[in-house]
Amino acid sequence: MPPLHALLALVVVTVWGTNFVIMKFALGDLPPLTLAALRFTVACLPAVFFFKRPAPWGDLAAYGLLIGVGQFGAIYYAMNGHISPGLASLVIQVQAFFTIGLAVALTGERLRPQQIAALVLAAGGLVWLMIHTNAEMTPLGLGLVLLAALGWAGGNIVTRRAGQVNMVAYVVWSSLFAAPALFVLALAVEGAPAMVAGIRGADAATWAAVLWQAVGNSLFGYAAWAWLLARHPAATVSPLALLVPVFGMGASAIVLHEPLSSWKLTAAVLVIGGLALNAIQLRRAASAPAGG
Repeated sequence: MPPLHALLALVVVTVWGTNFVIMKFALGDLPPLTLAALRFTVACLPAVFFFKRPAPWGDLAAYGLLIGVGQFGAIYYAMNGHISPGLASLVIQVQAFFTIGLAVALTGERLRPQQIAALVLAAGGLVWLMIHTNAEMTPLGLGLVLLAALGWAGGNIVTRRAGQVNMVAYVVWSSLFAAPALFVLALAVEGAPAMVAGIRGADAATWAAVLWQAVGNSLFGYAAWAWLLARHPAATVSPLALLVPVFGMGASAIVLHEPLSSWKLTAAVLVIGGLALNAIQLRRAASAPAGG
């Protein structure tokens, strides 16, 4: 990969990793489900008028609900006092193993021994986190982020079925389903007074955080990542996503003074180690000769 392409990949994973801190700032003013609804509203408007619909309505609806409600609705709710941004950036990465599990269950993919070992390693990290739940992560927070990871994995399966599509257009059009569903859920869970108070009380920094998550994290991130995947093998680009929790935990420690205790670093080593082992397996599979 040329240096400029590697730099672009580094910028994307930096944006994705540090976004957990930005989420935390936005949650200072906005209720979590309201924040999620606003994020997907900004992601689809006005961009939807500039992209051709990239997939059938059913696929867009499924992706919008799985990612919008399942992933971000759950993770925003978790980060609203139930889990720290650094830990959220780490736990959400187990979506890679949920994706494998769904692929095995729904498409009959074979689970390779190295993937089993990777899953066991990452599961050990999650168990270690469960043992050390405290004010930084409650059992509810952990459960919600695992639910978010499952929603992300479901979205991965939907897009895998779609084949080669414009992912920016896919995110934009699917947000047409995510935003209304999140507004309805926010109305039911948070109530109209809390939603209105949060929106009225949001300052310029909060609105900048909403804009950053919609445009920087979603539209720029997906566009740049898709551009890289179109020019390099997935086995070369995808492992760079292992840096997301590194940047997430690092940014949380620097900006929010989230402690990097020994138990947290041990869990990070186990989870990231499992992800790395899985990435190595994917790279070997991609480089193996056909029929080999």
